[in-house]
Amino acid sequence: MGHEQPTPPTGQVGETRFGLEDGHGSSATVGHSTASYTALALGALGVVYGDIGTSPLYALRETIVTAAAVHSGGGSEMAAVPRDIVIGVLSLILWSLVIVVTLKYVVLLMRADNNGEGGILTLVALAQRALGRMRGGVVLFLGMAGAALFYGDAVITPAISVLSAVEGIKLVTPALDDYVVTIASVILVGLFMVQSHGTAKVATFFGPIMLIWFATLAGLGILHIADDVGVLAAINPYYGLRFFVDHPNVSLAVLGSVCLAVTGAEALYADMGHFGRGPIRSAWIYLVFPALVLNYLGQGALVLSDPTAIDNPFYKLAPEGFILPLVIMATVATIIASQAVITGAFSLTRQAIQLGLMPRLEIRHTSEHTSGQIYIPRINMLLLLVVLLLVWSFKTSSSLSHAYGIAVFGTMVVSSLLAFIVIEKSWGWSRPAAAALILPFLVIDVAFFTANLLKLFSGGYMPVLLAIALVVLMATWVRGTRILFDKTRKTDVPLLELVAMLSKSPPVRVKGMAVFLTSDPQTAPASLLHNLKHNKVLHDRNVILTVRSADTPRVADEERVRLSRITDDFWRVELVYGYMESPNVPKGLAMLRKQGFKFDIMSTSFFLSRRSIKASPQSGMPIWQDKLYITLTKSATDATSFFQIPTGRVVEVGTQVTV
Repeated sequence: MGHEQPTPPTGQVGETRFGLEDGHGSSATVGHSTASYTALALGALGVVYGDIGTSPLYALRETIVTAAAVHSGGGSEMAAVPRDIVIGVLSLILWSLVIVVTLKYVVLLMRADNNGEGGILTLVALAQRALGRMRGGVVLFLGMAGAALFYGDAVITPAISVLSAVEGIKLVTPALDDYVVTIASVILVGLFMVQSHGTAKVATFFGPIMLIWFATLAGLGILHIADDVGVLAAINPYYGLRFFVDHPNVSLAVLGSVCLAVTGAEALYADMGHFGRGPIRSAWIYLVFPALVLNYLGQGALVLSDPTAIDNPFYKLAPEGFILPLVIMATVATIIASQAVITGAFSLTRQAIQLGLMPRLEIRHTSEHTSGQIYIPRINMLLLLVVLLLVWSFKTSSSLSHAYGIAVFGTMVVSSLLAFIVIEKSWGWSRPAAAALILPFLVIDVAFFTANLLKLFSGGYMPVLLAIALVVLMATWVRGTRILFDKTRKTDVPLLELVAMLSKSPPVRVKGMAVFLTSDPQTAPASLLHNLKHNKVLHDRNVILTVRSADTPRVADEERVRLSRITDDFWRVELVYGYMESPNVPKGLAMLRKQGFKFDIMSTSFFLSRRSIKASPQSGMPIWQDKLYITLTKSATDATSFFQIPTGRVVEVGTQVTV
């Protein structure tokens, strides 16, 4: 059984409404005047930079181990890592932070906002708006692929981050080595179980904790740079480029591990709406970036002075008595990193639902004050199951690192392609100029992505399979909903014709107001037709209600509701919500009072059409896809909950349709 979808799929992500583009609802600006800039930057530390901030736990270790292993022909002896490899690898990591994170995300992509919001689906909305409906198919597919790969990142990040932190226990008590996977699993289960309580209370502690974490990273790095001052040569990009010339057989494999240093870069862009462009940029430039550079230089100097430290250079930066506190701090930091990605997955899911890429799911708001703090039970449970499966399948962060890069850089390649479309079509740049700007970033992204394809059979298959499955699901949902919409449109009665017929031969009238939800305001809702057919009555006032998703993140209250009169007893109402908002029909209808339209929830009945969908070989989709679409419609949250309509005011009318 499935309810009518609120928005007919048209190949266009969201509704293009240029009247909504004048800055309304920008969370990057709304409310930021009351919160201090410093507080926002501190908050960004806790939410945005958790992922990239925990990369030093494993990034340099994995990269040097990979380089040394390939260089030595796959041998297990790691005692003598050539100096030029350490310097070259370190230079590649540092300049990846400069080019991929600082230039691409902090400087360039954060300019491509949609009323303050960022993220892969924001780029899709901007690109769709620029291209128009007819040429949006490729953009739609890119959006699906990017979103699907982000989910891969969302399950790998908690697994690899918590595992890498807990592995530090081995340095304190080797006896606990066999329990690392169990301890990590317990921490992860606890993390996912508290999601339903929301992050509001915990989030206030995240910023200060991450401030201490980044200060610790910088301090530990400074402590060891003097071990071999020659490590500062890595700041010169010459040594990174020289590495490719001197070690061509190692280069591609090394790039596949260097990418671990920039995981989490997408979060800078995706979470822009929560904290604003300025605070996120300031936090990166003045604290996060310097702390990461100093820590990587410290690790490099330590490995140069003591090659045996390569088995865990991060924890060996710590003085003897400081290892256990560092393990605890790292574990807390990785939990915060995981929290950021989980929250990102919830936000992405809400955007995908609003943009018509996924069926409706139950969305719970965990904060009365912040609309962005949401909890989606089904997504939370699926993420937990996949994360635990990864932890128990791969068992170590080193093994899991093989699965990481494809998801991260697959998303980055998609974001570069979408950014090219936005820069050319939306910003009005010439194609050569847009290409000159984006091509260097795209080449780097593709190089990293290609390097990670080497790991396809040693773990990289996991995010690829997950992404393929999710793209198939989203494509099936979009295509099936479109077929369903087109089929019902053929048999529907035009609304104006029905209203004219009812004026000539009016049925029995009953008091009150009836609201009929429909995805197509031009045709008579199935629930209205069935009410007339079976109950043979009509209410005094009848509202044909359509809920649409705009291609902007938020919609201002004055643009929320549109009322048009058909006759004295029939009205069309359109409620518009941004893709970052959750629709609330009663609140939206209450706004009509400002326009002189009387609305009383206690005298209003909401009529919804509930569809029973059957597979049909003539539908235009293969039977397996029909069955998948039917399964998705059954899993969708009912419209009553999704639109936050009081259950006692709802009347559901069943119809059967083939797809």
